Amino acid sequence: KKKKLRAMRNSFSIAILVVIAVLLLFSCKNAQKEDVLAITDTETYKTPASVPNRNLSQEFKDYWYAGSAEITSYRLMQERYGELREGTAVNIFVTEDFLPEIQVKADRSAPTNVPILKFNGTKKYLTGIYPYSVMNSTFYPVQQKDHALKVSYSMQEWCGHVYMQLNNRNGYEIESHSYFEGEADQELKFPTVWLESELWNLIRISPEELPTGNFEILPGFEFARMSHKKLEVAEASATLEKENGLSTYTLSYPKLNRTLSIQFTSDFPYAIESWEESHPNGLTTTAEKIKRMKAPYWGQNSNKYVYLRDSLGL
Repeated sequence: KKKKLRAMRNSFSIAILVVIAVLLLFSCKNAQKEDVLAITDTETYKTPASVPNRNLSQEFKDYWYAGSAEITSYRLMQERYGELREGTAVNIFVTEDFLPEIQVKADRSAPTNVPILKFNGTKKYLTGIYPYSVMNSTFYPVQQKDHALKVSYSMQEWCGHVYMQLNNRNGYEIESHSYFEGEADQELKFPTVWLESELWNLIRISPEELPTGNFEILPGFEFARMSHKKLEVAEASATLEKENGLSTYTLSYPKLNRTLSIQFTSDFPYAIESWEESHPNGLTTTAEKIKRMKAPYWGQNSNKYVYLRDSLGL
């Protein structure tokens, strides 16, 4: 009887271990899934009735929902402190799921998630002895004909760092933090107008929707912070021209004495090839494409993938 009881206990222990192993296996698989690009089928997301819908082509879905990001490097000549600085810029476009209430990237797929195209634009350059690092992130809905849901901007250099964040809720709510006395810890509110930051996303989704003619717009955060100008809605005009397979979108701010011109391919996927920004001091920032690739970069953080930077000319 003791041997039989011992055998039963052993069998029960083995069964428990098997159950635990199965649970761990599935939990590991779920954890791995969370590291993979979250993709919501745009067919399941229901656009709010008050917001016009955008019909996405199969070509768009095949390109942007293939489980990888588009990464493009650029040769940068950046105006700063009255001089042009050599550097590099990298633009990353990737689709993600977005939580509309708390306005962050969703960890899991759900029907209530908003499918977005995220644009991360980075710049790195030197001003004399010390480096600058700049990044802008814009979260833009792919199916809604609406404005960006969120924009964030950060700048780091040896004197300090700056951070700004816009949330599109009831109008634009902006928090701004800076090491400069006159710019520290601000809370701002603006009506819903065009955002310079969202134009980069809209080029990639539906360039025919770009605003042209005269309109009001909130300038890019990089310009506002670098020029130390008060952030406010500005008057602007824009044109969209096509020639030899390239489209040029030119945005002009007459009162700011500033112009931004973005060149992109006229056919899908409307890839951004270069841009220019004229400054009030007469100098012009330029960026020219070096290389472009598509890759699931979030899973390529091991040292064995460092060689891929060569593929971008970095």
